[in-house]
Amino acid sequence: MPEMRCLIVLPTYNEIENLREIVEDILQHAPAADIVIVDDESEDGTGALADELCAERPDKVFIIHRPRKDGLGRAYVAGFKFALARNYEYILQMDADFSHDPSYLLRFFEKIIDHDLVIGSRYLKGISVVNWDLKRLILSRAATGYVRFITRLPLTDATSGFKCWRREVLEAIDLDKIFSSGYLFQVEMSYRTYQKKFRIAEVPIIFVERRLGRSKMDWAIIAEAILGVIRLRLRR
Repeated sequence: MPEMRCLIVLPTYNEIENLREIVEDILQHAPAADIVIVDDESEDGTGALADELCAERPDKVFIIHRPRKDGLGRAYVAGFKFALARNYEYILQMDADFSHDPSYLLRFFEKIIDHDLVIGSRYLKGISVVNWDLKRLILSRAATGYVRFITRLPLTDATSGFKCWRREVLEAIDLDKIFSSGYLFQVEMSYRTYQKKFRIAEVPIIFVERRLGRSKMDWAIIAEAILGVIRLRLRR
C-alpha cells in the first residue's frame, strides 16, 4: 500500500454475521488504512459489535451510530464528512457483506495516485459477477445502459459502490445537496464528479453476492433510481 492517509467507510445495517471478518480482512490487506463503521441502528447487534471492534483497535477502527435506518447514501455522506473533518487524503467506500473483496484494495490505492476517483467495475472485462440470477444481471446491465444514455457518464459500471476518492473531490461536491439516499447515490456521486471534470478511472473487480444476511434491494429503491436519474440530469 502506498504511503497515504486513507479511511475506509463501511456502512452497516444488520451485518453482525459479516462485520468482524470484513474488518479483519480489510486490515490484513490494507494495514495502513483506518476504518469507520457507519451503523444505522441495526436490530441484530451490529452496532454493539462495532463498539467492541473500536475498543479492540481504537487507533484503527471508528464508529458512527446513526439514530435510524436512513438510506445508504446518507450513511456514506456521514462517513465522508467524518473523513474530511479528520484530514484523510483518500476515502474508500465499500460494502460490509464481502460482495466487495478487500483483496482488491491495492488496485484502488495504486490507481488513485494518478486519478481523482477510482471505481471498481463488474463489467470492465466482460461480466464479472458470481451467484447472480439472470434477472438481476439483466437489471444491472440495463441500469448502466440507462444511466449512460441519460447522463452520458462514460462508465462501464455506473452503479458500482466500490470506490476510492481523493479528498479534493468530496470537498468540491456539496455533500449537503446530494438528494439521493438509496442506490442512486452511487450514480449521483459519480455524475457530480464527472460534471466537475475530475479524472475518473475504473479497475476490474469480481463482484460476489453476499455470503450471509439479506440483501437490502427492493422495488422502492429501483423506482427511486429510475426517476432519480432523470432528475439528476435536469439539475444543474
